[in-house]
Amino acid sequence: MAAKSAASKKRKKATTSKRKVAARKVSKKKVARKKAAGKTVARKKASKKKPARTKVSRKKASKKKVAKKASKKKAVSRKKVAKKASKKKAVSRKKVAKKASKKKAVSRKKVAKKASKKKASKKKVASKTRPVARKKVARKAPVRRARSRGDLLTGPIHGVGPYKARCGEEYMSETQLGHFQDILAAWKEELIFEVDRTVHHMQDEAANFPDPNDRATQESEFGLELRTRDRERKLLRKIDSALIRIDDGSYGFCDETGEEIGLKRLEARPVATLCLEAQERREQAERQFRDRDDRYR
Repeated sequence: MAAKSAASKKRKKATTSKRKVAARKVSKKKVARKKAAGKTVARKKASKKKPARTKVSRKKASKKKVAKKASKKKAVSRKKVAKKASKKKAVSRKKVAKKASKKKAVSRKKVAKKASKKKASKKKVASKTRPVARKKVARKAPVRRARSRGDLLTGPIHGVGPYKARCGEEYMSETQLGHFQDILAAWKEELIFEVDRTVHHMQDEAANFPDPNDRATQESEFGLELRTRDRERKLLRKIDSALIRIDDGSYGFCDETGEEIGLKRLEARPVATLCLEAQERREQAERQFRDRDDRYR
């Protein structure tokens, strides 16, 4: 009996232990199921929350795209505005340059017109005032008359008529010497008058023109006048020597041969010092020996 009771006790213990183990397993399974359920619930919640996050990110991405498009539009509009402004500035600069060039051309024309008017007024004033100055000096200008080829020896020379020799008149008499002295004095007066006129003309007309062509023409005119005055200065020396020879009594005779020069030659050339033959020999010697002897240069 005791053995049966012990066996039954053992059986009871084994069953209770089995039940406890089964209960523990069941409780563990329930805990595992609860955990799994909690995990699934958390996953569902996470899956539910994720779409919200994606919507927010989509909204942000759309906002970013809109901002990018707006920035692109702004940049394009700025470029267009800058291009339009640059075109307007270029057009305005061209217009301003054209207006400035037109104004400069108009101002240059006005200045040229004013300068021409001033020149004309100066010439008028000079033409009005010069005769008065000449009257004050009380120097009469010799009257010049255009002479033809036939009047070279028959017409007046330097305001003095040709000399008419009488029959049997002595060569280089007092009347003839007085006649040639009058011619030389009138010629000398003409040359001195021309020198004074050139000096006054250069003093009155000397101006610094803005145009280089005008300056060049003025300088060329002055150069020609000075060159002619230089030649006339040499002629004045010859006239003075001729007047000295009239006083000495050697006027009208050749310096080389001592022969008579002749009235007609003296009428044509009052300062002549050689007769025709001596003058021809002198010219031939000049042509032959101009490179050898300094005397004939």
